[in-house]
Amino acid sequence: MATTTTRPRRPAADTRLLGTATRYSAARCTALALCAVAGSGAALFLPFAIGHALDAVLTGHLTGRDTDATRWILVCAALITASALLDAVDGVLTGTTNARTTAWLRGRVVRHVLAVGPRTTARFAPGDLVARLIDNAAHAGVAPATFAALLAALVTPVGAVVALALIDGWLAVVFVLGAPVLFLLLRTFVRVSSDCVARYQRVQGDIAGRLGEAIGGARTIAAARTEDKEAARVLRPLPDLSHQGHRMWRVQGRSQAQAVAVAPLLQIAVAAVAGHLVLHHRISVGDLLAASRYAVLATGVGMLVGQLSGLVRARAAAGRLAEVLAEPETRYGTDQLPSEGGLLELRGVKVTRGGRTVLDGVDLTVPAGATVAVVGRSGAGKSLLASLAGRLADPDEGDVRLDGVPLASLSRTELRREVGYAFERPALLGGTLEGTIGFGAPRPTPARVREAACAARADTFVTRLPDGYATPCDDAPLSGGEAQRLGLARAFARGGRLLILDDAMSSLDTVTEHHIAEALLAHTPHRSRLVIAHRAATAARADAVAWLHDGRIRAVGTHAELWQLAEYREVFGA
Repeated sequence: MATTTTRPRRPAADTRLLGTATRYSAARCTALALCAVAGSGAALFLPFAIGHALDAVLTGHLTGRDTDATRWILVCAALITASALLDAVDGVLTGTTNARTTAWLRGRVVRHVLAVGPRTTARFAPGDLVARLIDNAAHAGVAPATFAALLAALVTPVGAVVALALIDGWLAVVFVLGAPVLFLLLRTFVRVSSDCVARYQRVQGDIAGRLGEAIGGARTIAAARTEDKEAARVLRPLPDLSHQGHRMWRVQGRSQAQAVAVAPLLQIAVAAVAGHLVLHHRISVGDLLAASRYAVLATGVGMLVGQLSGLVRARAAAGRLAEVLAEPETRYGTDQLPSEGGLLELRGVKVTRGGRTVLDGVDLTVPAGATVAVVGRSGAGKSLLASLAGRLADPDEGDVRLDGVPLASLSRTELRREVGYAFERPALLGGTLEGTIGFGAPRPTPARVREAACAARADTFVTRLPDGYATPCDDAPLSGGEAQRLGLARAFARGGRLLILDDAMSSLDTVTEHHIAEALLAHTPHRSRLVIAHRAATAARADAVAWLHDGRIRAVGTHAELWQLAEYREVFGA
């Protein structure tokens, strides 16, 4: 069962990922920043215009001329209209930028997971991977737009302080004296909030991983009548999730409350000084009105807290995505195989998983064109050996060679063209039944697909369906054995010199298995075959049997020769 572990990552990995995402949407972010700054400019100019409009109204009332008042009122109306339009454009740009960046992050993570291969699910539970791909990518995807919004949120208070200084320097001095308190509040908020958000997302991923495991084992849970026990296991981290969620909201609420407590004091101080300056005829009544409005804009910490909170969540989410991206991709070489062959060699192979040595010093040879069955008790390492044989996994020590060429030095195209797989639980990809049999590159011809289906005894049930081979996989009522036959047909349809069957006939009845085993030898006469076997009849049809015991090859011989050993017979329950 896959478990999520924490591996140290470079401290700047999350920042680099967010930086790359921002560069990907650079044009939209630039437009968004310009729009946000323009909106801030309009908001900053509006108090100035309102103040002048008030002064013009008062002056016009005294002089009987209101031309200036009309002009400034029209300016105020234009600024309000421009702010509304800029807000609308900002909303559209924010939504599209978030969607575009989220899609890019998801695409990058999916491509990387597929490039890493099965090793990814050995470290991350499937449910946790889905949570990172869906939820965390969405949170990280808002970072570019939030950066632009934060720029506007910073421009507004800075511009407001400058405007106070332009009205009268003492107004700016009064505000600046109290500004460090606001700065400390924001700094504390970011530090504490980062920790609780990261913990919240980790617990959320843990629950998703447990849920994925429970869904995968739904039949076992129902048969064992352990629904309540399993539900309790899945939801066991829920109190911790609740604790971190409440802690996160407490941090944000406390910061908002502290900011709300400090901000009015600064606003009152600025307004008091401005009133004093009016009494001494150093500024006008309109300037007093503008200064009071600029004091409100300068203390707009609530907006800053909201933007910083979004960035904190985005960075924590990017950190979880960076953990997945830190897994190294499978590297391929450029070598090619000789024109003919099929000789598979495992030399001194050792593999450790979770601190336990699963395979230790395994030496195995599959001659070209031969069939070798691998048998052993559960947990002996048979499926892992099958993964090594086709480089779905790499050994920690030793090497695996095909016709004398190390698998690690082969190009990806060459390796996948020459090595075919069939699994115990084949994934029905490709859309339709014909598509799932022909799944892969290059795609086999329809005639070859049908020939392979006949060899795997899949043609009989496929042709009985109303749409035949065009039946969508989701609409095909398939049993476990029928799904395995489709997987075998997919393997038969591929070319190549090596075919690996990882318990691919375990769900077949004895008669069907016999026919498919005969077809396996007849349909692929020039291919070497490595078969993971659980039935004595399957092992008996092989040219040789490799008996795997406690991670080592205990014996190699024909099934008849090994059957003389009591312990070998016990492997099959005899």
